Amino acid sequence: MISIRTMDASDWAQVATIYREGIDTGMATFETTVPAYDKWDSSHLKHCRFVGLYKDSIAGWAALSPVSNRYVYRGVAEVSIYIGKDFRGLGIGKVLLRHLILESEKEGFRTLQSGIFPSNKASIKLHESLRFRKIGKRERVGNLKGRWIDNVLFERRSTKIGVE
Repeated sequence: MISIRTMDASDWAQVATIYREGIDTGMATFETTVPAYDKWDSSHLKHCRFVGLYKDSIAGWAALSPVSNRYVYRGVAEVSIYIGKDFRGLGIGKVLLRHLILESEKEGFRTLQSGIFPSNKASIKLHESLRFRKIGKRERVGNLKGRWIDNVLFERRSTKIGVE
């Protein structure tokens, strides 16, 4: 019932709706508005963008962003993953993130990073289930609607890429 395919520009309306639902939770991102597609597109890598389908409906999405434009960080990317409110708890996140990990390794990424709000227990559990490890916490790093919020940092090192 769950399948994954590459995201394309024609998916943006549904992807943006899911992004908005994540924003509305108040525990998924410091963003308060969904950007226009062009802005989102320019801030995410062109490869490693996927949608998760549940019974042929887009139920979630995952994509990578560069952590830096410096050459030394070329194998490191930041994960974004969002699941639609009507599809949470069905295992879509795990299938999507597992697929993103496999495809990121094919693209040469050795490290994936995620910054997660401490209140987002489901995302923390998901990342830990796929061998992301907590590497620290940035205290009061961002302000969301007048509240300072911590961000817990997770990373996953590839066992195939960059192993010496």
